[in-house]
Amino acid sequence: MLKDIENIELKYLTLNDYQELKTAMIEAYSTMPNSYWKEAHLKALLEKFPKGQVVIKVNGVIAGCALSIIIDHDDFDGHHTYKEITGNYSFNTHNPKGDTLYGIDVFIKSEFRGLRLGRRLYDYRKELCEQLNLRGITFGGRIPNYHKFADKLSPKEYIESVKRKEIQDPVLNFQISNDFHPAKVLKGYLEGDEASNEYAVLLEWDNIYYQKQTKKAAVNKKIVRLGLIQWQMRPYKDLEELMQQAEYFIDAVSGYRSDFALFPEFFNAPLMAENNHMKESEAIRELSKHTAKIVQKFSELAIIYNINVITGSMPEIRDDLLYNVGYLCKRDGTTERYEKLHVTPDEAKVWGMQGGSELKTFDTDCGKIGILICYDSEFPELSRLLADEGMDILFVPFLTDTQNGYSRVRHCAQARAIENECYVAIAGSVGNLPKVHNMDIQYAQSMVFTPCDFSFPANGIKAEATANTEMILIADVDIDLLRELNQFGAVKNLRDRRTDLFELRKK
Repeated sequence: MLKDIENIELKYLTLNDYQELKTAMIEAYSTMPNSYWKEAHLKALLEKFPKGQVVIKVNGVIAGCALSIIIDHDDFDGHHTYKEITGNYSFNTHNPKGDTLYGIDVFIKSEFRGLRLGRRLYDYRKELCEQLNLRGITFGGRIPNYHKFADKLSPKEYIESVKRKEIQDPVLNFQISNDFHPAKVLKGYLEGDEASNEYAVLLEWDNIYYQKQTKKAAVNKKIVRLGLIQWQMRPYKDLEELMQQAEYFIDAVSGYRSDFALFPEFFNAPLMAENNHMKESEAIRELSKHTAKIVQKFSELAIIYNINVITGSMPEIRDDLLYNVGYLCKRDGTTERYEKLHVTPDEAKVWGMQGGSELKTFDTDCGKIGILICYDSEFPELSRLLADEGMDILFVPFLTDTQNGYSRVRHCAQARAIENECYVAIAGSVGNLPKVHNMDIQYAQSMVFTPCDFSFPANGIKAEATANTEMILIADVDIDLLRELNQFGAVKNLRDRRTDLFELRKK
């Protein structure tokens, strides 16, 4: 199914979605007849709180939905039923001046389960909660497997068994894995929910950014979390084993809710070992045969783990010419290609590699980004052109064998952050490949650089990995600080350029 996904969108619910949504709800709640919202109910919700009602669509088809209202926490802190919290389905309990987001409904159609789409709906609720400066999220969660254990376990005992992983409950397990904690048991919560014996668990998530002293919505700063993968070069028996290691790292950085996973240049070079008997120029072309499969797998992982994956780089043949390219695999299912424009003398001499011709920024759900492969970072014109297009974060996947080669990439990348008022993230490989010609040794220290001003680290280094050690590096960057720097910085590199004396443009 993953290979057929072209687009995943989180959109506000509209009344035009009703018939499709009704069909989806009937399928999702097949064990509870007539458990779907009437059109009048949705109309009332949309009039009262449009931002709280969202659907997730896959290839234009509704795959799931999340509905919510705002309440005052103290009004419903004690025991309550579903009818009471919804005002007998009128939603008159919605209070725009309340302090808590209450989840009315959430579901994913069975055919789309396993893609972690439910997590996207919950992440939206969390972001909305932070944006509106609400103290947290709460809702009554069903326990649909409880009827199997009701004769020997109380609801409290059942919940504890689920938390200890002794019992699998699809709803409660999912809520706990998304950082919700059980607050109390609600008896007689949802009429007709026989699978749960009409019990529910009041689940809560606390907004750590909540400011009680103000009723104004909190400033919605654009915090982007970067996950850099400092990749260990080691032998792999085949492509499947290499991609298992890649998925392990994507899983790890996704677990920290990273927005991007950055792999190094030529991270897949270990696969050339099986062709080490060939000339280097032939072995690299054999390696290029894996590229399409790797990109497809990365695109699937981007969807499953809800993260934008920057694939580092790989060899690719087009019109019988060999290029060094990479792909941005977005979590919405789309992919975009980038090229290394300046190949090193060694790449040209040993492998017969050609320089690419396309330079562009990429629109993502975290703003505009740029990607330059290794040597390209040493040409300041490229990143300046990307900055002119609105780039906020520059990613540099690299591969260097010696410390002096690494130093060139590192210092040039740091200069790019200062002169273009942007963040720069670099990620490389470490270790040795004694059975791969022209790839014997590696040296790397992955880093995240910032401009040097009062709102940033004085040395311009936001985070740095341990040199020559396999690890991940997680760092948050605040896009709004770049806006402030552009307007109020001690120096203004972008605005102070003497365009009356010179200009830079693409041909």
